[in-house]
Amino acid sequence: MTVKTPPHWDLSNIYPTLESAEFDAARKTFAIQIEQLEALFTEKISATNAETSVEKLANLAEEMTMRFNESYELARTMSAYIYSFITTDSFNKLAMKTLSEFEQTEVRLRMLRTQAQQWVGSISALLPKIIKNSEVAKAHAFFLEETAEQSKYLMSTKEEALAAELSLSGSSGWEKLQGTITSQMKIDFDLDGEIKELSAPALINLHSHPDEDVRKRAYEAEMKAWKEIEEPLAACMNGIKGTVNTLNKKRGREDALHASLDAARMDRDSLNAMLEAMKDSFPVFQRYFTAKAKRLGKKKLPWWDVFAPVGNAEMTYSYEEASDFILKQFGTFSPELKDLAQRAFTENWIDAEQRIGKHGGAFCMEVPVVKESRILANFDGTFDQVSTLAHELGHAFHNECLYVAGKTPIQSDTPMTLAETASIMCETIVVNAILGEVENPDEELAILETALIGSSQVIVDIYSRYLFEKEVFEKRANAELSADDLCEIMENAQKATFGDALDQEHLHKYMWTWKPHYYSAGLSFYNYPYAFGLLFATGLYAIYQERGEEFLPDYMNLLASTGEDRAAELADRFGIDIRKKKFWADSLKVIEKQVDRYCEL
Repeated sequence: MTVKTPPHWDLSNIYPTLESAEFDAARKTFAIQIEQLEALFTEKISATNAETSVEKLANLAEEMTMRFNESYELARTMSAYIYSFITTDSFNKLAMKTLSEFEQTEVRLRMLRTQAQQWVGSISALLPKIIKNSEVAKAHAFFLEETAEQSKYLMSTKEEALAAELSLSGSSGWEKLQGTITSQMKIDFDLDGEIKELSAPALINLHSHPDEDVRKRAYEAEMKAWKEIEEPLAACMNGIKGTVNTLNKKRGREDALHASLDAARMDRDSLNAMLEAMKDSFPVFQRYFTAKAKRLGKKKLPWWDVFAPVGNAEMTYSYEEASDFILKQFGTFSPELKDLAQRAFTENWIDAEQRIGKHGGAFCMEVPVVKESRILANFDGTFDQVSTLAHELGHAFHNECLYVAGKTPIQSDTPMTLAETASIMCETIVVNAILGEVENPDEELAILETALIGSSQVIVDIYSRYLFEKEVFEKRANAELSADDLCEIMENAQKATFGDALDQEHLHKYMWTWKPHYYSAGLSFYNYPYAFGLLFATGLYAIYQERGEEFLPDYMNLLASTGEDRAAELADRFGIDIRKKKFWADSLKVIEKQVDRYCEL
C-alpha cells in the first residue's frame, strides 16, 4: 500500500472563509429571511380566523412554504459549512463562536416552524381545499398534512419558544461538550515500536488491527481513557435524556420512542415486525461469532476480537486505491452513481485523514446552495473503511437524486429510516461485486468477514443500543443515572443480544460514551433506522438482481421521493410490506447465506 496522507475536503466554492465577505453576506441574508418569515406570521397569519377565505389561506400557505424553503436552503448550507470546521478541528475557537452566533438566529427558524405547525393544525379541516387552490401547496401536500398531524404534540406557543431558546444552553450545550471532550482526547499508544499520540477515532480503529496484541492493548487503553472522562459524559447523557423526557411528557407523547417513530415516518407495527425478525436472527449471528472465535483459536470472542480481520489480513488500500475500487464497483450498478462518486473524489468532497481534534466516525452533509455534499471519514486503509466511504457516498448519491429531481428543501426532508437506504445499498454493491470476483478463498473469507462485521453491528449491536437507550429513557424518568449505571445497562444489553458467543468478561461497557447520536436531543433512538436501512436495502438489492437495469429509474425515483411519504407507502411501490415480519426475515436470510458460506470456508 502506498503511503499518502488522505485528503481534507475543499470548501472554497461554498464560502472562502468563516471571516469572508461572502459568508458575512450569507449571515445577513439569513437574518433578513427570518425577519420576513416572522413578519409573515405576525402581520398576516396571526390575523386569520375561521372566517378567512380558502383562497387567502391558500395564498398564505404558499408564501409560508416558499419562505421556509428559502430559509432552509441557506440554513442547511451555512450549518454544513460551520460544522465542517468544528468536526475536523474542535480546537477552532472561531468556528465555535460562529456556530453559537448562527444558532441564535437558527433557533428563531425553529420557533417559526412550531408556529407553522400550530397554524396549519388550526386550519387542518380546510387543508384539502387549500391544497386544491395552490400549486405550491399541492406540491407540498405531504408536508402540510404531516405538519397538521404533528401539531397535536405541541405545547403552547410561549412554552415552545422557551424550550427552543433554552436548548441553546441546555441540550445543545451538553451535545457540544460531549463532542469536544471526545474529539480532543489524546491517548499515548505503543504502535509498531513507537509511542504515538492517537485520537479516540484512531484508537478505536485499532479494533480491526491484524495483530491481537495491538487490538487487546488498544481495547485496554480505550477502557482506561473512557474511565477517566466517564463522569462528564454521564452528566451530558443525563442532561439530554432528561430534557427529552420532560418535553415529551409536556407534549403529550406516549414515550420517547413515539416521537422517534413519527420522525422516522414509521409505525410501531413495522418497527415491532423488524425487531422480532432481528431477534430471531441472533442465533445465526452467534453462530458466526462462534466460528470466528474458533478461527482465532478461542472458545468465545472478547470484544477486542469482534472486529479482528480474518482471511487475507494483508488486504489494505491506499486512499487512491480505495477510490479506484469504489468507482469500478459503482460502475457495475449505475453510471449516475459512478459519476457522482467521481465528482466527490476529484473535487475533494471528502475529509478522510485521521487527526487529533477531528470527530470520530463518518457522516455526509448536504450543501444545497451549491447542490453538493461533503463527507467526513477516518480512513485507515482497511476494507472496512473502504466500505464506509461507499456508505457515505451513497448518502451523497441520495442527495444528488433529490437535487436532480428539483426537490425543494421541504420535499427533501428525509427521515432517518429512508436516509440509510442508498448508503447501505452502496455498501451492498461494493461487497457483492467483489465477492463475485475473488477466487482466492482467503480473500473471500476476508471480504465476508468485513461484510458480516458490518451486518452484525447493524443487527445485533444496533439492537443492543436500542435496548440500552430504551432503558436509559425509562430509568432517567425517575432519577439521574451514574456512569456505573450506564455501563451496567450497556453491558446487560450486549449480553442480551450477543449472547454466550462473546466473552462476558470483556464486553464494551463504555459504548455509550462515544456514539454521538445518544447526545442529540433531536435524534433519540438513532439506532434502529440503520437496521431498517440494511434490511430495506437488502430487499431492494434482491429486486435489482431480478429486474436488472429497469430497476434503476424506479430506485432513483424512490430516493427522490423520500421526503414526501411514509416508509410503508414508499416500500409498497416495490410490493414490500414492512408491517409483516416476512419481509425482514427474508432480508436476513440473505445475510444468513453469508454466514453459512463463512462457516464453510
